[in-house]
Parts: sequence; C-alpha cells; structure tokens
Amino acid sequence: MRTSVLWAVFGSVLFTSCLKKNSGCSYSVDKVVAPSGEQQLVKNYLDSVGIKTAVLDSNGFYYQIVTPGTGLSPDPCSQVTVSYEGQLTSGAIFDQESDVVFTLGSLIDGWREGLPLIQGGGEIKLYIPPSLGYGANGNAEIPANSILIFNISLIDVQ
Repeated sequence: MRTSVLWAVFGSVLFTSCLKKNSGCSYSVDKVVAPSGEQQLVKNYLDSVGIKTAVLDSNGFYYQIVTPGTGLSPDPCSQVTVSYEGQLTSGAIFDQESDVVFTLGSLIDGWREGLPLIQGGGEIKLYIPPSLGYGANGNAEIPANSILIFNISLIDVQ
C-alpha cells in the first residue's frame, strides 16, 4: 500500500512538472512571405529615391538598421514601447505616435518580422510591401495595396 502511494505521488509530481506553462500569449510567428512582384515594387521604389543600403529580408520586406540597440529583442508576445512614423511612398504621413505600447504579435506582419531585427533602444526603417502591411484593405489614410514606410524607435521591450 505504501509503495502504491509513493508511486502515485511520484507520478503526479512527474506529470505536473512536464505540463507546459500557459503564459497567456496566443501569438505565434506565421512567416508570411511577400510575393516576388511586391518585393520588386519595393525595390523599384528604393531605386527611384536612391536608397542603396536597404537590406531585403527573407520575408520580402526591406529594412535599414539605424541603431541596433542593446536591450532585449522582442518576440510575438512582447510588450513593445515604440515611437514611430508611418508614411506612404508619396511622402504623406498617415500615422505617428510617441511612447505607445503594443503587443508585437498584434501588429502587421512587417512589424512582427522587422522589430526583432533590433533590440531595445534601437531604431529601424522598414519598407513594407502590401501583403505584409494592410494589403487590399484601404482606409481614408492608406490606399489599398500600399507600400508602407516606417521609422521606428524601439524604446523598451517587456
């Protein structure tokens, strides 16, 4: 009897130690890749404005790391504090915020893939093709199928 109780206790301890802890985060990395035609449109834009230092990411957006930062790198479940400016290729600014907090996984694919390229305290410029931005969903500020340009300062990562 005592042996059975010991085995039951041992088994329950072993079982509960193997349970995955639920962090409450349901975001994951989906690895959306922009079609080659959209990648070419971004490349054409960069060439037309003389930007030669932007790097093509494997997901199909281009980026320039202004400052790499020295803090933590975000993951999809991170709370990120950022200051940013979003503009269209026409130069029109469609959004800007300072010291705003987001969960990285809740943002557009271009941000989810681009922000982890820097660490807290870093700055990055993203050139995002439509499928990694808002795609065919336009609104008053952003026409459908727009290339988006973001200047982002990653202030903090939690």
